[in-house]
Amino acid sequence: MSLTAGDLIEMEKPEWLTQMETVLEVLNEGVVITDDRGRILFANSRFLEMTGIPGQDLIGFDPSRFYSSQETDFLMQQMDVALRSGHNRYAFVLPRKDGGRLPVIISSRKLENSGSNFGIATFTDISDQVRVEEELRSANVKLRERQMEIEEDLRLAARVQNSLAPKPLVWDTMSVDAFYDPVHSIGGDFALVNSPDQDHLSLLVCDVSGHGIGSALVANRIYSETTAHLRSGMPFLDMFGELNRFLIEDIAGSGMFVTLAAARIDARRRSMVFAGAGHPPAMLARHGQTPILLESRSMILGALPDAVDSTANLEVQLQPDDRIVLYTDGITEVFNSRGEMLGIEGVQQIVRQTSSLPPHEMKQGILDGVAAWREGPPTDDVSLMLVHVR
Repeated sequence: MSLTAGDLIEMEKPEWLTQMETVLEVLNEGVVITDDRGRILFANSRFLEMTGIPGQDLIGFDPSRFYSSQETDFLMQQMDVALRSGHNRYAFVLPRKDGGRLPVIISSRKLENSGSNFGIATFTDISDQVRVEEELRSANVKLRERQMEIEEDLRLAARVQNSLAPKPLVWDTMSVDAFYDPVHSIGGDFALVNSPDQDHLSLLVCDVSGHGIGSALVANRIYSETTAHLRSGMPFLDMFGELNRFLIEDIAGSGMFVTLAAARIDARRRSMVFAGAGHPPAMLARHGQTPILLESRSMILGALPDAVDSTANLEVQLQPDDRIVLYTDGITEVFNSRGEMLGIEGVQQIVRQTSSLPPHEMKQGILDGVAAWREGPPTDDVSLMLVHVR
C-alpha cells in the first residue's frame, strides 16, 4: 500500500508535537503548526471546525494554496515579520471549505526545537466582532443620514421662525425696531407688531419656557393665536385668558409655560395700554430720567386657571421722544465673571445710558451693554423690541 504525503508528514512529526497534541486540542482557538518548508504538521479540532476542511486534507498541505495571490503576498509579508522578530499578530481571514472567508486574528511565532525550525499560529474567530462593527458602521451611516435630514429640517424651521421676526417699521409718529437671537437654531421667543387699523399699533413679546424644537413649536402656535387676537382688537385681559386656557386645556401635559408683555398704542390720543403676564417689566425711557418700569400684573400663563389678573391693564400717556423697550429674560438673566446677574436694575441703567441715542443706535447700545456684562456666549433666547415715539 502506497503512502500519501499526509502519511509521510505524520511519520515525520516530531515527538514533542505528539506529546502536545492533547493540550492543543482543548484550546478554544484554532492552532496550526508548520515545518520549515511551511507544510502543515498539525491542525487542532477547533481549526478544522473553523475551516470546515477535514484533517486529512490539511496535513502536508501548503497553507498559501488556500489564498489568492494578493492574500498570499500579504500572508508572506506577515510570516517574514514573524521570522525576523520571532512573533507577529495581525487581522486576516481564514478560508473555509464552502468558499467563504472567516475573519480571524492570527498570532504566529517561530519555534526552534532539536535544531529544526517550526511555525506555530493561533487563529481567533472575530466574526461576531466584525459583524457588530459592520452593523455599527451601517447604523452610523443611517444616523448621519438622519442627522443631515434633521439639520435640514432645523435650517428650514429657523428660516420660517426668523421670517416671523418683526422688520424695522415706521408707523404714523412711531418707529419700531426689533432683535431676535435664539440660543439654538430655533427657540421659544418671538415678537410681533400688528396694526389693526390706522390709529392703533399692537406690540407683543413672548417667551415660551425651555429651548429648542418643543419650545419653538409652542411659540409658533402661540404666535398664530396672539396674531389673530391682536388683529381682532381683543382686550388684553381676554387675550391672556384665552392663551391661558389654550395652554392648560389644548396642550395639557406639555409642561410649557408662557410669559409675555403686550402694548397697544393709540396714535391719536398718544397713549399706550400695557399688560404683562409673568414677564420682565417693560421700560418707558425718557431722556435724563430713570426708565419707568411697566410691571406684569398677571402670573405666568399655562400654570394656574386664575393666572390672569382682572386689573391687568396699565395705561400710560406718551410724550415725544419716548422710548418703549420690550424684551425677554435672555436680556436680564445674564451673569458676569463673578456670577452676578445683570437683572432688571442693570438693564434699566443700560436703557437710561442709551436713551439719548438715535433709536437704531439705542437698540445696539442695549445689546452691547448686555454683552459687555455677560461672560461667555448667550445661554438663553434673546428678544428685544424698541419703539420710538417721534
